[in-house]
Amino acid sequence: MATKPTPPEPQPQQIVLTAEEQRLDQDLQRRVFWKRWGPYLSERQWGTVREDYSANGDAWNSFPFEQAQSRTYRWGEDGLAGLCDRRQLICFSFAFWNGRDPILKERLFGLNNGQGNHGEDVKEYYFYLDGAPTHSYMRYLYKYPQSEFPYRALIEENARRSRLEPEYELLDTGIFDEDRYFDLEMEYAKAAAEDILIRITATNRGPEAAGLHLLPTVWFRNTWSWFLAANRPTLTAEPPADSSPHRSIRIEQEYYGRRWLVAEGPCELLFTENETNFERLWGVPNRSRYVKDAFHDFVIAGKHAAVNPAATGTKAAAYRQAPIAAGASFTWRLRLTDAQPQPYGGIGSDFDQVFESRKEEASEFFANRVPQHCGEDGRNIQKQAFAGLLWSKQFYAYDVRSWLEGDPAGPTPPPQRLCGRNHNWPHLYNADVLSMPDKWEYPWYASWDLAFHAVVLALVDPDSAKDQLILLLREWYLHPNGQLPAYEWNFDNVNPPVHAWAAWRVYKIEQRIRGRADRDFLERIFHKLLLNFTWWVNRKDPEGMNLFEGGFLGLDNIGIFDRSHALPGGGLFEQSDGTSWMAMFSLNMMAIAMELGRENPVYEDVASKFFEHFVWIATAMNNIGGKGHGLWDEQDGFYYNVLHQANGNDIPVRSRTITGLIPLLAVETIEPEDFKRFPAFQSRMNWFLKHHPEVPNLVTMTRETTRGPRFLLSIANQDRLLRLLRYMLDPAEFLSPYGIRSLSRYHRDHPCRLTLDGTQYSVDYEPGESATNLFGGNSNWRGPVWFPLNFLLIEALQKFHFYYGDSLKAECPVGSGNERNLWEVARHISRSLMRIFLRSADGRPLYAGRRKFQQDPHWKDLIQFFEYFHGDTGEGLGASHQTGWTALIAKLIEQSGAGFC
Repeated sequence: MATKPTPPEPQPQQIVLTAEEQRLDQDLQRRVFWKRWGPYLSERQWGTVREDYSANGDAWNSFPFEQAQSRTYRWGEDGLAGLCDRRQLICFSFAFWNGRDPILKERLFGLNNGQGNHGEDVKEYYFYLDGAPTHSYMRYLYKYPQSEFPYRALIEENARRSRLEPEYELLDTGIFDEDRYFDLEMEYAKAAAEDILIRITATNRGPEAAGLHLLPTVWFRNTWSWFLAANRPTLTAEPPADSSPHRSIRIEQEYYGRRWLVAEGPCELLFTENETNFERLWGVPNRSRYVKDAFHDFVIAGKHAAVNPAATGTKAAAYRQAPIAAGASFTWRLRLTDAQPQPYGGIGSDFDQVFESRKEEASEFFANRVPQHCGEDGRNIQKQAFAGLLWSKQFYAYDVRSWLEGDPAGPTPPPQRLCGRNHNWPHLYNADVLSMPDKWEYPWYASWDLAFHAVVLALVDPDSAKDQLILLLREWYLHPNGQLPAYEWNFDNVNPPVHAWAAWRVYKIEQRIRGRADRDFLERIFHKLLLNFTWWVNRKDPEGMNLFEGGFLGLDNIGIFDRSHALPGGGLFEQSDGTSWMAMFSLNMMAIAMELGRENPVYEDVASKFFEHFVWIATAMNNIGGKGHGLWDEQDGFYYNVLHQANGNDIPVRSRTITGLIPLLAVETIEPEDFKRFPAFQSRMNWFLKHHPEVPNLVTMTRETTRGPRFLLSIANQDRLLRLLRYMLDPAEFLSPYGIRSLSRYHRDHPCRLTLDGTQYSVDYEPGESATNLFGGNSNWRGPVWFPLNFLLIEALQKFHFYYGDSLKAECPVGSGNERNLWEVARHISRSLMRIFLRSADGRPLYAGRRKFQQDPHWKDLIQFFEYFHGDTGEGLGASHQTGWTALIAKLIEQSGAGFC
């Protein structure tokens, strides 16, 4: 009898990687270093703490914009639409001149913190249009006026305006009237990891012909002036072959060897040194005959002797003038390559084909990685959000010990430096590519901003997201005592502890995208986070009451007084947000420990420890059992900060701010399978609850599933949750048409007042820019909508819905009569946030009455990702390119499928 043939073994499903995904994999495996070159050049190096060597710590005036063209930087470089290697040894960017400006357009102009009526502010229009994760394709648009750039008018008018008036913007000057400007589109495409094609397309949008001077520039970061011995790199003109129309610059650098910048067509090569012009700045002799601002003198002043006739130096440009007819375009092609140009070979016959391929591959990658369900406008917004996030990577160098003590070849820093800013961080040695909140307004990393960046970055490049999170926990970042560095203006400041949340989210996102989990990453980061958690417990709960005072906590001026400084009358400020962040931190660590415990039972014990931490914190916040004073106000149904004075008095600060909603973020479920998998955890939890009968309402066990009971851990039980939602979903309180406000609108008519030691402190609702400069800068949490906390609130509501299901509903909006389950409430908030960006019949709310952005065909599809948004109108405010955490709009669009939005 014939036997049946054995059926073939099922074959694993073949995963077809896109070209960009293959490059990501090659880079991860270190087979090809696709990420060695990228947009890592800052857009502002002047006015930073790193470049400040003053005695008083006034970074803005220590190195102002006016000195940037002539003075060499110590710690980094900046440029316009530039790129560099990941060590920032070799830099490339563009410079332009319209024939009228007093200076070359080499970098973006903006006001410093003291000049702007609402703090520092970039005064240019530029846009990140496209970008692939390996930077194999990048596209950037800059709008350059044809009339003289109004530097002085912008400074003077903003100085005249009060904080109650709007900022005076470049469009307000009328310089773009009649469309007299150039659209400068700068693109990069990698033919290979070390072979970068560059294309600049200049389009005259004006009604008349106009001339443009173009100077694509290559230079070395000055590393030789600060040390007693350093090898000096060189740039040299490559002798052209007979009759060749192309020119090339030979680049020789010790680490990278030899490279070339090849420019298409006839052009003039200019050479100088990246050295300070001491004579221009301070009237003392120069160290070098040829200096940093030589191209300015050559092009604008006509001083041909300013550049080196020997055609060598450490800074070089290919110089070309282009008359462009009205409505016409001019394109110039260049190549930065490690392959020696062949005689008559020019920039390569493959140039245009490579460009088109990389552009198509970038589109294919995003179509494969991110659902395409939100229409053309939604996809455009998402594409520019990802591009902005990827373009905002920056090489960041800061060796605090050297900065404090001074360089061997440099002047000795003032003695105040040794006990001034950041003197507690001598171990900190940064020289890495980091994700910046904004490469002009915030060209330095911030620990809690970066956590949100990583969550969005994980959608397109999980490995980069993981690297960013791990980096801040490395020994040359993390303080030996376990504190995370906040940001360069004050590393000692305390940012919300969201690193564990970000790590857990990145882990889960990668698991969904790739179908595999990186447990090594999770375990590695977990151990470092244990140090940070311990620092919080030991340093920020001084009385051991499980009520935390984090200080600044990122929420700059939401409070009634500055939480970073000594409190009036002494005492402690027990914070609803600081305590809630720690409860959330505990639950995040518990969730990670339980995940790691799947393969290593040792983590089961650690999970129990974090469960207990959460319970004690939640108990203290809610004053369960009558121990302490708690932060929950039963009469108002809200969480308030409490001033715990030195004389023993406790004063609740009855301002309804988003800090009173942050307790909602501390929520987690435990599944029936978890108890089956971790019986010891369940046993210890049951023992704990039995011996602490005052706390069981923090662990809700009323939901049965077919697999057993599901447990909910949350600061706010069902009653408190619903009472908080009455505030959060009320248009007269927190709910705006564009998300959740950071301060209740109630305080517009009822300001919160508090008198201490004869001084009155107050909090008023400010839906737009801040009317006070108490906290400096342009940051305002007193009413506007901020994306990070809105995003966390959406996630929290989803978790509550996962537990309660459709049975628990809240009126949304309050007064509408519409009862919605919490998933629908989360969807409502998400739609409100998306509405800020999406075009409607009235335009995009983020641009308010800016007609150019609303109607002009060359502007209306260009997106700026602002720092925060007006609490009543949705208008974008603050930093105009905060594509760091505001890139969360891309995540909301990504999850807007499946009926969510």
